[in-house]
Amino acid sequence: MLDGVPDPTPHPGASIAALLVPWFAGAARPLPWRAADVSPWAVLVSEFMLQQTQVARVLPRWQEWIERWPRPAELAAAPPSEAVRAWDRLGYPRRALWLHEAATEIVERHGGVVPDDLDALLALKGIGPYTARAIAAFAYGARVPVVDTNTRRVLARAIEGRAEAGPPRVVHELAAMEAQLPVDAGSARIFNAAAMELGATVCTARSPRCEACPLAGSCAWRAAGYPEYEGPRAPRQARFAGSDREMRGMVMRELRGAHGPVARAELDALGADPERLERALDSLAADGLAVREAGGYRLP
Repeated sequence: MLDGVPDPTPHPGASIAALLVPWFAGAARPLPWRAADVSPWAVLVSEFMLQQTQVARVLPRWQEWIERWPRPAELAAAPPSEAVRAWDRLGYPRRALWLHEAATEIVERHGGVVPDDLDALLALKGIGPYTARAIAAFAYGARVPVVDTNTRRVLARAIEGRAEAGPPRVVHELAAMEAQLPVDAGSARIFNAAAMELGATVCTARSPRCEACPLAGSCAWRAAGYPEYEGPRAPRQARFAGSDREMRGMVMRELRGAHGPVARAELDALGADPERLERALDSLAADGLAVREAGGYRLP
């Protein structure tokens, strides 16, 4: 894994942007939301879907979504239940409701056009600092640092010489990315995407392919001899099997497949622990994903 690296003499501190921008031209995956003619709305939808979800799972859903709702106005005019149903099994279905609400806000506040201003983007439902910056950078070419999980790992290894990024340090990591960002807005946009791509395809968490890395000669982690990470770690997510999250998914599958209320007796037939089912139903109702009524439960 760590053998066969080109340029055996590392040069820590070299500009990683100068190395990544040309590398990206030949290494970038042809993802549809990266196309030159893609709309800001299509970029926004991709950013919602890609949160904690693999690209392979997002691709078909994104394509279907953009074909069905090519502009915010079409989605805003549809019932929220259709957004949840179309979300299918991407996971974290609250994102579907947030995306529907964001589309409504874009229509009502911005005339159906995705705003390019960071503050206006942050004011939309479901959009946090990362998503706002990603939309500004990738949809409008704004020169802003964009830091995701993959970028954090690249910065930690190449710049700081650490095997892992550890728990998020938003201010520090944005400053670190800003320090590497090219002055030219076009190059900055490419560099943001390239850092993410490197972390996703080469500088991966468990099996980094250092022999294929364009930063091999300047990576501080490599120069230090690949030391093990000994710092604090982010909390691990609880096991999915047997969890309330699994139960929520089972209930959502039943609700998505029905075009009317699903009786409580039908949900009881899922065979779950009654207390776990009750917790799942309560949390889905609190999130606005399930609506209680006399006949049972339905999508919003």
